[in-house]
Amino acid sequence: MSVDDLGLEPLLRELAPQVLGAVARRFGDFAAAEDATQEALLAAALQWPREGRPHNPRGWLIHVAARRLTDQIRADFARRQREAFVFLYDAGEEAADPVFDEDGLDRDDTLVVLFLCCHPALTPPSAIALTLRAVGGLSTAEIARAFLVPEATMAQRISRAKQTIQSSGVPFELPDERERAERLDAVLHVLYLIFNEGYASSAGTTLHRVDLSDEAIRLTRALHALLPQETEVAGLLALMRLTDARRPARSGADGALIPLDEQDRSRWDREAIGEGLALVEATLPRGRIGAYQLQAAIAAVHAEAARAEDTDWPQIQALYGVLMRLSDNPVVALNHAVAAAMVQGPRAGLDLLDSLQASGRLAGHYRLDAVRAHLLERSGDAAAAKACYLAAAGKTASEPERNYLAMKAARL
Repeated sequence: MSVDDLGLEPLLRELAPQVLGAVARRFGDFAAAEDATQEALLAAALQWPREGRPHNPRGWLIHVAARRLTDQIRADFARRQREAFVFLYDAGEEAADPVFDEDGLDRDDTLVVLFLCCHPALTPPSAIALTLRAVGGLSTAEIARAFLVPEATMAQRISRAKQTIQSSGVPFELPDERERAERLDAVLHVLYLIFNEGYASSAGTTLHRVDLSDEAIRLTRALHALLPQETEVAGLLALMRLTDARRPARSGADGALIPLDEQDRSRWDREAIGEGLALVEATLPRGRIGAYQLQAAIAAVHAEAARAEDTDWPQIQALYGVLMRLSDNPVVALNHAVAAAMVQGPRAGLDLLDSLQASGRLAGHYRLDAVRAHLLERSGDAAAAKACYLAAAGKTASEPERNYLAMKAARL
């Protein structure tokens, strides 16, 4: 019997940051605690299907992780002095949380771990990798497969990220209100990037990496539960749910990409749409509007249209206009050009693309060529559209997108 057969994988992923938080707080070494937590998760995955789930899974994992870390410290002669601060654990005794209760460690440190993994000193790729491992409970091998890099490369990336956090001297606690507001942007950005990579894989043979998009939704939902008053957290969760609702209709039986305007909307996930719309309706009236709330509002307009031709493009164009004033993001400007073309005609969108291309901020990105090709096709310039489709196909590393763009060119 496996972890999947017993339904233990969701539990282990939920407990991973809680165990890491308890052990890191106890020993004061985030990098070593994270390694020990991963070993405990692996031990659980091997032992629980065979021996049964313990009465106190969290305590069991904390006990095993702490014991592994204790053994490591004992074996490290260069750091022998730290042994004075280490509690000794009986190797054969099942741990219980009261050992940690005495020191106030019986609490959920998920939020602390999440903020720590998204430290501003880390690059986005490093923060993503560390978040997926420390908070998501994914193994290094799983993360490496998701991002199409060798496991050794991903291990080095995660190791450097942990070393950066360790050397920064950041205490294992929530940042103060000012720092939390600054770091929350980084946390949301990392979760957003994880979701995007799962929903629209940037490379490889598959259009979706459902494990990544599902994990981003799970972590964002947990963050929303911990920070229910943060409207941008709710906005990001709404955006993910409304976007992910389209996934069943986004590809055909052969895995080929189906664009938004050609999708069978009866296949959209209505439950996900309902949750996303409820979040948008609850958060938009509550004070300052943020970029994720606006993107969720745009996704909501698409979700409310029964047919592609029913889409309220003037409203979408207006929302993108507001979003551009909040976010100096070239991808937002690209999407605004599409909305302008749908309202004012292809020429208006092409003029906006010319300005965006002149800025050089999307130089070499396939999406600029792909959008230009679409608008040129709509304007009747088949030859120029074909050239742009082929240019875009030559720049993307995603096989489904490359096939779709090449097919569009062939049809012209």
